[in-house]
Amino acid sequence: MASIKDVAREAGVSVATVSRVCNDSGVVSDSTRKHVLDIAAKLGYSPHAAARSLITSRTSTLGVLLPDLYGEFFSEVIRGIDRTVQASGYHLLVSRSHGDDREIVAAFRAMRGRVDGLLVMSPDLDARNAVTSLRDHFPVVLLNCPAEQDQHDSIVIANYEGASEAMRHLVDRGHRRIAMITGLARNYDSDERLRAFRDITRQAGIAAPDAIEVGGDFTEASGFRAGQAILDASPRPTAVFAANDSMAIGALSALGAGGLRVPEDISVVGFDDIPMARYMNPPLTTVHVDISTLGVRATERLLEHVRDGNGVTRQRELVPAHLVVRSSSGNPAA
Repeated sequence: MASIKDVAREAGVSVATVSRVCNDSGVVSDSTRKHVLDIAAKLGYSPHAAARSLITSRTSTLGVLLPDLYGEFFSEVIRGIDRTVQASGYHLLVSRSHGDDREIVAAFRAMRGRVDGLLVMSPDLDARNAVTSLRDHFPVVLLNCPAEQDQHDSIVIANYEGASEAMRHLVDRGHRRIAMITGLARNYDSDERLRAFRDITRQAGIAAPDAIEVGGDFTEASGFRAGQAILDASPRPTAVFAANDSMAIGALSALGAGGLRVPEDISVVGFDDIPMARYMNPPLTTVHVDISTLGVRATERLLEHVRDGNGVTRQRELVPAHLVVRSSSGNPAA
């Protein structure tokens, strides 16, 4: 492999000039820059990452802290992040945290010095203190975090708006006995979607026992258990709104195993529109979120801060969520 000395010798310039060109540091004329880059490309020279990091104080790596790495939602988020990172010539360091304050702080300390900026998704309401404590002079972008502060960019899903649209869809179809499978307790996404469920049922004049809340934890298994509980409910709901698609898919399995037809006997609606949702039998009505774009937008904002420093204006961006009606929702049973 060619070395920086080989490039300097071939280009007829100093090693320092090659270093300034490759690291985009210092003043070099456009003609010299082009000449050096052409020689570097011809020789197949690539700057040593560790040496470059020492010179530029940059690692060309972004860190990502997610509450989980399992499931289609997180794989889609990572796909959007990775696509944007690679296109920008950066690397990716991924870690996970359950949202515990100490875990977030520990992960942040472990990544410090190894990344140029950090994406944090921690919707757990107990993580407010840890998120707030992240240094405001270190580039950080928050994804669906409950903390509202000016020192960090934040990008959030329109949870309340999307869940309200889903609930209005069920009410407009004539459903008056509706169950919701909730997500994790003290979780920002779950709380916002539950708030919409309660508001729309109250506005429609639906109260207990016709408005039922069944606990879940965003997994398929918890959705299956919730579906079994709904089968045993009396009176049985005619519609189910699940706080995410994974639980809706689990509920579909339980309801089918219990002999109910969807949507003839009971309607089911989810949230997120993960890729699997459209291939279920029946295809799942759900609230669509462009999950991959969520990762793309967060990464683009982080790269702006990494490149431009504190001169970038902090923003709070809302990612739209809208209902996609498929075959799993219909009129209530006669």
